[in-house]
Amino acid sequence: MVAVNTGIRDAKVMKISFRASNVDVAQDALTALTNRYGQVDAEASDVIVVLGGDGFMLETLGEARALDKPVYGMNRGTVGFLMNTYSEDALQERVAEAEEVQLNPLKMRAEGVDGKITEALALNEVSLLRGGPQAARLRISVDGRTRMEELVCDGALVATPAGSTAYNYSAHGPILPIGADVLALTPVAAFRPRRWRGALLPISATVRFDVLNPEKRPVRADADSRTVPDVRWVEVHSETSIVHRLLFDPGHGLEERLIREQFS
Repeated sequence: MVAVNTGIRDAKVMKISFRASNVDVAQDALTALTNRYGQVDAEASDVIVVLGGDGFMLETLGEARALDKPVYGMNRGTVGFLMNTYSEDALQERVAEAEEVQLNPLKMRAEGVDGKITEALALNEVSLLRGGPQAARLRISVDGRTRMEELVCDGALVATPAGSTAYNYSAHGPILPIGADVLALTPVAAFRPRRWRGALLPISATVRFDVLNPEKRPVRADADSRTVPDVRWVEVHSETSIVHRLLFDPGHGLEERLIREQFS
């Protein structure tokens, strides 16, 4: 997770591809901005500008990564942690001056009780949550070594620094600085061991969750917005071969937001 210069410096000739969520406020912004700055296909653009919230940003990042395009978001959603403040003015100049942060997602590999293997990427976290009225029972291994024989809980998650202020923070996990080569392993409502608060793991670690008695105590796995029901086991690691390029206004990047969040 590295902050770099955008490489986009000539605002006057910048080609922008706009993407907007389906909510009215985002569609209104799309109309206003394309009328003012034009619209080009993503393949021909210098930058993809996303109008919406964090959820829509996560949906768009896959397309942008495949094209190796930087993404600049403007908040037309709710929280907007991955977004910049919305304004119609001087957009090309803002993008030209923006700071680029490169983020590696998590890769999830999960096997369902039906034997099907599912793979998915997550920029924020991969979480396991009980799928029925009974608590989940999970065995946790790190790099092939069992670290916890049984965690009785509502669930558990592995979070990136970029995602550490999302579900991880709500589950009382730590906020991780951007650039920290660690992942957060955080329980959700742990019952046994009751006092376990989770662990910090090196970015290179592979975490495996084995679901104990999955037929009686079903568990689902979520990789950001991708859900796999009724899993037997889930493996999670940081996928360093994949890079997402996000742009932020100077002084309002992810590092500053993560620090600010800890004092709010």
